[in-house]
Amino acid sequence: MSKRFYFIGFFVLLCFDTLTQICMKYAGEQALPVELDTVWLLRVLETVWVYLALGGYLGSFVTWMTLLKYAPVGPAFAASHLEIASVTLLSVWLFNEPLTTNKVLGGVLILLGVVCLAKGQGAAGDDLKSGE
Repeated sequence: MSKRFYFIGFFVLLCFDTLTQICMKYAGEQALPVELDTVWLLRVLETVWVYLALGGYLGSFVTWMTLLKYAPVGPAFAASHLEIASVTLLSVWLFNEPLTTNKVLGGVLILLGVVCLAKGQGAAGDDLKSGE
């Protein structure tokens, strides 16, 4: 598969995963206080955020299954967690959450880890092609 396929596929997965987490945050805010009764359940089911989150989960699942058909699982699994960085950045804007040095450092380490796994997979593929 081409690099374009992986790039677009993982970008779509990142968008679905980010959408899901942001919508779950909004749904969670509207679901409080949690009361295990029918009124609470109906209140939760009336929010659009729950359905957007479910749509995000469905989109993520379909995208992930499509990517796993072609991508090596190691780098793919790592890349599937890039939403941690995107959700962290969006939470600063949408929820006024602080962006601390530790959060920035963690996001950078996640990105570096994905790049290292992808480069390692590329080198292993090159070794297989050359017969080493």
